[in-house]
Amino acid sequence: MTTLAWTDTLVLNQPTLDTTHQEFVDLLNAFGAALDDGMDALPAYHALLAHTEAHFAMEEDWMARCGFEAQNCHASQHAMVLKVMREALRYANELNDREPLNILRTELAGWFPQHAEMMDAALVWTMEQRGFDPVTGECRQPATETAASHSCGSGSCA
Repeated sequence: MTTLAWTDTLVLNQPTLDTTHQEFVDLLNAFGAALDDGMDALPAYHALLAHTEAHFAMEEDWMARCGFEAQNCHASQHAMVLKVMREALRYANELNDREPLNILRTELAGWFPQHAEMMDAALVWTMEQRGFDPVTGECRQPATETAASHSCGSGSCA
């Protein structure tokens, strides 16, 4: 069973981010397959967690370079997801309770498309508007301190 299918609705037309997102989906599916097969899912989960940490760090670096406020709802959502992922791993390791991993699989599959379609799409839009090149890290029009993007990148989200 596929946990989350990669579809055109997840494509944001930003090659680096689209590749990263497809990798996330592939790793989530590998983790789900390990759970379904009754295998030790922890190696697949560790790979998913490491990828997610790097994935979110990349996006947050882009946000900083594009002038997002330091505390924004996009980065806060990342922090919350990572906290839950780490807590599920703690339960698996310290308490030998794998149920949070099963729950998290379903929750991540439901959360990710919405996050990509809203938060990440706003980030891509802001990157395009400011002329940010994720390959070089250069931004043609960095936001001024008074015009920093708010939580979602729109400047209107509080």
